[in-house]
Order: sequence, then C-alpha cells, then structure tokens
Amino acid sequence: MTEQLRKSDPPQSTPSAAAASPPAAAKPAREESALREWTRSIIFAVIAWLILKTFLLEAFRIPSSSMENTLLVGDFLFVNKAIYGAAVPFTDVHLPAFREPRRNEILVFNSVEEELDVVKRAVGVGGDTLSMRGGRLYRNGEAVDEPYVIHSNISKSEAPSTRARMRAWQLQHYIGPDPGSYAPDLQDWGPIVVPPESYFMMGDNREESHDSRAWGFLPRDHVQGTPMFIYYSYNGKSWRALPWLTDVRWGRFFSKPR
Repeated sequence: MTEQLRKSDPPQSTPSAAAASPPAAAKPAREESALREWTRSIIFAVIAWLILKTFLLEAFRIPSSSMENTLLVGDFLFVNKAIYGAAVPFTDVHLPAFREPRRNEILVFNSVEEELDVVKRAVGVGGDTLSMRGGRLYRNGEAVDEPYVIHSNISKSEAPSTRARMRAWQLQHYIGPDPGSYAPDLQDWGPIVVPPESYFMMGDNREESHDSRAWGFLPRDHVQGTPMFIYYSYNGKSWRALPWLTDVRWGRFFSKPR
C-alpha cells in the first residue's frame, strides 16, 4: 500500500500579550515625534514669514488722510520691498536694488523724525530744482502736472514756528535771490536743489500732509518700498459699529495706487 503523505499545517501558537500590543514606551515616542514635526513646521513657517516680511513683501495700513484721494484711511496695502533693495536688519547693509525710485512714485519709508513708517509721493529726486508758488509745484523750471493732488484750503499758512523751521533747513539748499529775506510757507517756497541720494516727499492731500516741506529731504537709505496693490479697504472714518465689516470699499480691492 502506497502511503499517502499530507503536508501538515505549521503549528499554531497563541500570541503573547507582549506581541499583541506595542510596548508601553511606543505611544509616548510617537507623540514626541509628532510634537517635533509640528514644532519644526512652525519654526520653518515663522522663518519663511520673517524672510518674506523683511526682504520681499509687507502689509501696511493707511492711518491718515495725507495721501487722499490716492490712498484712503482704511486702505491695506502690500508693499514691494525688494524693488529698491531691502535693508538687512541690525546692519547698514541693503540688498541689491532692481532699480532706483523715480519721480512721482509713491514710496513707503522710515520717518526721519521718529520710529514710524510713512507713505508719500517722491516729487523730486537728486539734482532736481523745486519750488512752489500759490500751491503749484514747479520742477526744474516747469509746472508739474499733478492730477492726483487735492487742496482743501489753498490759502492755508503754517504757524510761525513751522515757517522758521522750514527756513532753517531750506536756506542750505536755496538758490533764489536775496537769501536774507527768504520766508518760505506751506504754499510758497524755493527754489531749492535736491541733494544726491535724497528725495523730496509730499502728500497728495497738500494741506493735510506733514512732509518734506517741514522736515527736509528723505535720505535714500530710509526708503523701504512702493505699494503693489490694495488688498482690503474699509471706511476708516465711519462711526458705525464694525466699520471694517459694514463699510467695505469693494471697488478698491486689488487696485494699484498711482
């Protein structure tokens, strides 16, 4: 008789309790690993945000009416900081600029008077001769076409203390006749010459702007960037509840200030 051989199944064993469940230390280890991943992601995100904010793009809010109607109170802007060469924090070093600021461009800059970010229009660059007569701006002997400018009170005059301050700094750059009797005012001053690596900044809302007429030229190294576009806007002068929600200026979204 031929003996039939049958392959038998391997012996079965009951898993031990230790094999059925992971070691007690495995769960805390997994939690610690997940925490490290989250921490690393947050650190990378913060570093990326700081690099973006410092060297490329930063958000600004318009708090005052000095640039109306080009920029309104309640406008939120993204500012291009790379175009003119962003400053390296805690140093005097600037990254290479793609180009230099031009006449009539809107610039965001560090105030020469206090720790404050300011936005105005560059009406003059190094070498330009500027003057104002009856509220009309003249550059290099020619009247400047300024369709963006508004006047709320063309006859407005500065206080004597401000006029004395204007005279003090402008006399150093004055090229007109009879410096001894030179008496500049808000609407009448010059001619003065803008020095190299400097800009003469003015607000579009001429009677409501504290600008270069009072504090002097803006040094090149104070320039931060230029507005790219308005990403949000609301009526910042509204007295209604929640103006940021109820008084949204939808038509200003993604518009470029010029």
